[in-house]
Amino acid sequence: MPLADFPRVPLAHLPTPLEHLPRLSKHLGGPGIYVKRDDCTGLATGGNKTRKLEFSMAEALQRGADTIVTVGAVQSNHVRQTAAAACKLGLKCEVLLEHRVVDPSEYYSNSGNVLLDRIFGANLREYPGGTDFDEAMSDVAAEVTANGGKPYLIPGGASNPVGALGYVNCAMELLQQLDERDLDIGHIVTATGSAGTQGGLIVGLKAMKSAIPLLGIGVNAPTEEQEQKVYELACETAEYIGKPGIVAREDVVANCDYVGEGYGIRTEGMNEAVLMLARLEGLLFDPVYSGKALAGMINLIRTGSLGSGDIVFLHTGGAAALFAYADQLHL
Repeated sequence: MPLADFPRVPLAHLPTPLEHLPRLSKHLGGPGIYVKRDDCTGLATGGNKTRKLEFSMAEALQRGADTIVTVGAVQSNHVRQTAAAACKLGLKCEVLLEHRVVDPSEYYSNSGNVLLDRIFGANLREYPGGTDFDEAMSDVAAEVTANGGKPYLIPGGASNPVGALGYVNCAMELLQQLDERDLDIGHIVTATGSAGTQGGLIVGLKAMKSAIPLLGIGVNAPTEEQEQKVYELACETAEYIGKPGIVAREDVVANCDYVGEGYGIRTEGMNEAVLMLARLEGLLFDPVYSGKALAGMINLIRTGSLGSGDIVFLHTGGAAALFAYADQLHL
């Protein structure tokens, strides 16, 4: 199923590797575990948003935009990659940063992703948690227009049908890798937050008639809310690529039991998972997204909830955020 009809600009190092994790698999005593290394997409330390931005940025250029307007939390991986992509393409970048974490440390406020945002020269605007960002982004876009610019708005996580194309494409890429290596996979597991990654993967898997179950492990919202958000975006994306009706509600499965006290707040499970992967496999995961999803997968393997089939964990990147949590990780 080609996506050649949609504008796309090359930003990512693709295909990303699919690696076996033998030491982790042995340590957990369960199924074979593989990792799809979307932390290796290359742009500004990599991450899953780069795949999405290949399509979002291409549409921005097609529309003649000179300024990208986007939004994310203070330690947003999406904002970091968007700021870098804007630099690479010669665009300005206006960023709306949401303060979701209460009483943030100095590390959280000034290190990690936000430091990289500043290095990339993005104009950072700070807003309290719970701000109406549809309205706020419209206001910033109006300001850009009034100053003679041409804004293009990218929602948080680039999670709309345009950005989700990146993960429709990723699903096809992964299925080809599994086929080439003759791997029989029982589950694909990934973090789910703004919904574009899980939503795009579902559409790609369904369009390719794959029956591999996909589990999203939530990092923010309750399960019902998260699943509904993913389902709606998956349906919109399927229609966008000309395949309406291929996604059923039961295709969307999220487990949001590992969020802890809230978005961006460390958990013991995340801490254990991050150290486990670092010390067994030399891999880095972030405290907010991939680390919590990894903690969920590890617990589900320990309890036998994922069955005996081999697992692919899609690594969404974000290791830059580790520096923002340097005072919270128990080493």
